[in-house]
Amino acid sequence: MTRLAPLALALACFAGTSHAGTVVVHAGHLIDVDQGTVLADQAVRIENDTIVAVAPWSADAANGATLVDWSRYTVLPGLMDMHTHLADEGQEADPAGPLKSTAVRDAFIGAMNARATLYAGFTTVRDVGVYRGFADVALRDAINAGYVPGPRMFVAGAYITVPGGGGEITGLPAGTVVPEEFRRGVSKGEAEVRQKVNDLFAHGADFIKVIATGAVLTDGTEPGESEYSEAEIRAAVEEAGKHHSFVAAHAHGAEGIKRAVRAGVRSIEHASYLDDEGIALMKQHGTWLVADIYNGDYIDTVGREEHWSAEKLRKNLETTDVQRQGFRKAVKAGLNIAYGTDSGVYPHGDNARQFAYMVRYGLTPMQAIQAATINSARLLGREDKLGSVAPGMAADLIAVAGDPLADIEVLRRVQAVIRNGTVVCADIAQCGNDGR
Repeated sequence: MTRLAPLALALACFAGTSHAGTVVVHAGHLIDVDQGTVLADQAVRIENDTIVAVAPWSADAANGATLVDWSRYTVLPGLMDMHTHLADEGQEADPAGPLKSTAVRDAFIGAMNARATLYAGFTTVRDVGVYRGFADVALRDAINAGYVPGPRMFVAGAYITVPGGGGEITGLPAGTVVPEEFRRGVSKGEAEVRQKVNDLFAHGADFIKVIATGAVLTDGTEPGESEYSEAEIRAAVEEAGKHHSFVAAHAHGAEGIKRAVRAGVRSIEHASYLDDEGIALMKQHGTWLVADIYNGDYIDTVGREEHWSAEKLRKNLETTDVQRQGFRKAVKAGLNIAYGTDSGVYPHGDNARQFAYMVRYGLTPMQAIQAATINSARLLGREDKLGSVAPGMAADLIAVAGDPLADIEVLRRVQAVIRNGTVVCADIAQCGNDGR
């Protein structure tokens, strides 16, 4: 019998069931992200999909309930990634790759990506855009219906992008016609932006993603160059507000960041060329920073091995270090920081690799964990139900062996996952994430 077998046996009668009544998790250590502290020997009581009590462990704590024995583990809220691309195939050398797939194939790929993400301990994601319009909406709905395992998804539906901009499929052979389903958010001018934003909401989007500047991985665009005016971005923000929602802005360039912040976006994604003025502006407006500071290393290594375009590799080198230094300055300035990785550029399921980078560039381990839990919930406006282990919260929990406050890399080796009160994987072999 392996060292982890007792954990698997303790969960066997509970794993795979839905809303299995009353469950008590015996947590050896529990990270309280609200207070930034660690509690020893706790009982987390779950009824159906909701946490109803958290209290010190006692001999009768599990009376009348199914016991989940995580007494040898550190327990955290389910992790959250605010910048994913689950419903697309991963980045590749061929720019026409998305056009060569099919909707059915993409559905299977999305299901595979969703499962890998969930089993890595990420129980909630914000999926920030797809090339094939509304593929993310379909995946979200399939997960919610129980057809496939996956994290709770908040989706953008498509990219709001200028023609030929950072959210388009570019670098194609002359004469290639891109089908309209890949261009659902392409728009120029305030009126057209408003029309496209409303169309996305009509088809099930939860929020809006605006491509405010060029992109590293879109040939023919430059990350430092603005692609939308402040007025156009504000138009998107105003329309999103009518739907009680918000805009996330892909913005690498310093001017594009400032335009987006002044226009009222909820978050800045990437922020490669974030400068002091931009940091001060984000601080003033309370804008969230979601910076994918691991990605540059993956792109440089794998992109070279797989012969991605010289333009992509050049732009990646130009943005990687400056982005990380800007992140360090943002941490010192006390900006709102949420966890976002751009998973889909690198393989899904390795989302936790970025924790070590965030610690290296200024966050404490506790702050990095808070970025991926309660802070991400605040970014979504869902902190009343997500992001912490407390009464009234969704029953999303993960178990890890060791202390992530001493070694943040522990989070890459998730032992077990509970989402919405249901165990989805019960040991490290089943979760399939060994941190490699």
